Amino acid sequence: FFFICRPQPPATIPAATMQSATDDERFDGLYLNVAQTTRGIEPLLDTVFSFLRRKTDFFAGPPGSASPGEGSAAAVAKVNEVLQKHARIYEEGRRKQMEKKEKETKKTKKGVKAKAKAKVPKKREEEEEKAEEGGVIELGADGRFDASSADDARAAAAAEDAKPKVAATSKSSPPKAKEDTTAADASADATPKNNGGDNDGGDNDEDQKEEDGPPPPMGNGGTVPGKYVWTQTLQEVTVVVPLHQPTRGRDLDVTISKKHLRVGLKADVTKAKSSSSAGDEGGGDDGYIVNAPLTKAVIVDDSFWTVEDGTRLVVNLQKLNQMEWWSGVCDGDAAIDITAIQPENSNLGDLDGETRQTVEKMMFDQRQKALGLPTADEQKKLDILGQFQKQHPEMDFSNAKIT
Repeated sequence: FFFICRPQPPATIPAATMQSATDDERFDGLYLNVAQTTRGIEPLLDTVFSFLRRKTDFFAGPPGSASPGEGSAAAVAKVNEVLQKHARIYEEGRRKQMEKKEKETKKTKKGVKAKAKAKVPKKREEEEEKAEEGGVIELGADGRFDASSADDARAAAAAEDAKPKVAATSKSSPPKAKEDTTAADASADATPKNNGGDNDGGDNDEDQKEEDGPPPPMGNGGTVPGKYVWTQTLQEVTVVVPLHQPTRGRDLDVTISKKHLRVGLKADVTKAKSSSSAGDEGGGDDGYIVNAPLTKAVIVDDSFWTVEDGTRLVVNLQKLNQMEWWSGVCDGDAAIDITAIQPENSNLGDLDGETRQTVEKMMFDQRQKALGLPTADEQKKLDILGQFQKQHPEMDFSNAKIT
């Protein structure tokens, strides 16, 4: 049995024939059996080329070749040509598979967004106007609907008109302004006396307390003079320790424990230990910048520290309880008022599709309950009941209760 390799010009090979040849599965069982027997790619190829060498004139080349070397070169060229052809087929199939996967991913994302938008009512303003029976709903400056009566609106307008007049009067007649000021002071002194029985006075005191209260801390944290500046989110606490000279990480002694933080320069710690007497445990004599228990527990494995620009040490502490604010970093340091913290507003666009859909549903249900309207689940049940009524008009649903 002899096999002679005589390649034909590519133009004479029909595309359908080439496609069927590259995807021919008739010999898969035979090749699988050989692959299992040889146990490897190289042994498998050895058996193929051994067959061509021993049983065919593949390496000898076509009849009339000038030298044996010419036939071998033609055989090697033919193998490379076939190998490159199948490599191109593989890459093309892989590219099409990736494009198909990307299209399916985009289609899924579009479907999730469409479902989320469908759950949000398009005419919230009309529903809120229907919920108000006798009042007038106006759009406030903050973008929210404000229900108020016409008299309240006229009273507010009258108050605004009266402000310039009072200012003009005070400029033209100083004695009268002084009298008005004295009367205002007298009324202010009399207001606390009615706190026990006047609810309006109590509300005014609370509003005044809110206005006079401390401003929200920068970054929801604070400053410990001579030690560090810290900020926080619900998930983590960032402590920035200024370094008074260019410092590298190997020059620092930093230890983060579950309930303890220790920060210092190795040189200062060594100097303090050598100069201190035995058994002296004074907090200011140990050489550390920070060496105190933490106010709350942290996750040690997720906490880390780094040196930035050689001038400051940044310590990131991952909170163990990520649903509470810290009043301070270490025990004994100055604490902040956590009631003055203003958390960052979350953006629905930052949430994944499933979480965003859940949050929007909760917000919609809260608005519906406030307006006395059915929630999304209740409306779904009502729709099902309505369809059932249409299918069975002979039945009486006047006393039906939906649970």
